[in-house]
Amino acid sequence: MLQTITRYLDSITRSLPAGRLQSVDAFRGMAVMGMILVNNPGSWSYVYPPLLHAEWHGWTVTDLIFPFFLFIVGVSLNLSLGGLQGRALPEGIYRKIGVRALKLYGLGLFLVLFYYNFADPNFNWFEDKLGRVRIMGVLQRIGLVFFLGALLVLHLRRTQLAVTAVGLMAVYWACMMLVPYTDDAGNTYVGLLEKGNSFAAWMDHVVLGADHNYYRSTEPFTFDPEGLFSTLPALASCLLGAIAGSFLQNTTTAGMRNLAIGGAVLAIVGQLSAHWIPINKALWTPSFVLLTAGLAAMALAACVWLIDLRGYRRWSALFVVCGVNAIAIYMFSGVMARILMMARVGETSAKGWFFESVYAPAFGQYFGSLLFALSFLVIGYLLMDWMFRRRIFWKV
Repeated sequence: MLQTITRYLDSITRSLPAGRLQSVDAFRGMAVMGMILVNNPGSWSYVYPPLLHAEWHGWTVTDLIFPFFLFIVGVSLNLSLGGLQGRALPEGIYRKIGVRALKLYGLGLFLVLFYYNFADPNFNWFEDKLGRVRIMGVLQRIGLVFFLGALLVLHLRRTQLAVTAVGLMAVYWACMMLVPYTDDAGNTYVGLLEKGNSFAAWMDHVVLGADHNYYRSTEPFTFDPEGLFSTLPALASCLLGAIAGSFLQNTTTAGMRNLAIGGAVLAIVGQLSAHWIPINKALWTPSFVLLTAGLAAMALAACVWLIDLRGYRRWSALFVVCGVNAIAIYMFSGVMARILMMARVGETSAKGWFFESVYAPAFGQYFGSLLFALSFLVIGYLLMDWMFRRRIFWKV
């Protein structure tokens, strides 16, 4: 059995193109697998605390996953586009960037709209889903960040990217703390960081519309944790990843040591600045950017050193399978989750039936909820393995 597993892992490693950094694919795979794990518990009533987002200020391990993914988007942008600076750009490069960004955004909208409540006879898809469609979201934010990040990486060098990232965070925080805003009743606020009452929430409410945000019942404003204005510091997360990617253009042990040290400095500054700037994922505060980018840089440096420099590649092969098809497994998990919620077994959903009738009785509520999420992840992995073996790589 152990030999079979070893041969399988080695086969994945051998099938990667020569010269490709396995660590980058593995890092991306870890991030997307983390997304799927925390997004699909058997029941949201029974989730271990580390697998939940922080209620508001503060952070958990789960809060690291999305910024880690945007960080590796920036790393990949530098590896693919960074070498084009100062050279004649390939024909159609801007069109390709724009089309890919639109595809990512469109896939996000598809997941929002792919749902029908068969249990409610009064449910009207055109009014309840299309008419109140959530404009922003995870894939929508990835699409916007990818588009803007790609343009900046094409034209800015490392120091300029750093200045831009700092500038984005500074402008965002200045607006959050200094710009006044008014609710429908005429009340004016400034410098608040409450759930449903901040400059970012006000902008989501006014620009996107009250019915088109994730949180629709917060007062005085509806808002979206992947909202419009907070995409600016999310772009900074991507740019810090692009800066880290410049260290991977010529990977050495010294370079990874410098990357890890730089990451540690960012993480410490982010954590210390929490005394003045709360760490908050939903608001994507500058302290959150610095902390998560720093931790991501240290994790990436460790992956590159272990996998690509020291040659300990076997352990990461499972993550590579998902990393090379990250959007495919994310879409698969999103579609399957919605199908299980739509399908009915008696008076409950298929997901609820599986959890209450199979997982909870056999493993308990909390552990059963975790095993449901792991089962979900395993099914997605098997599909990605099938695609990997047939050299099917879904390039959005």
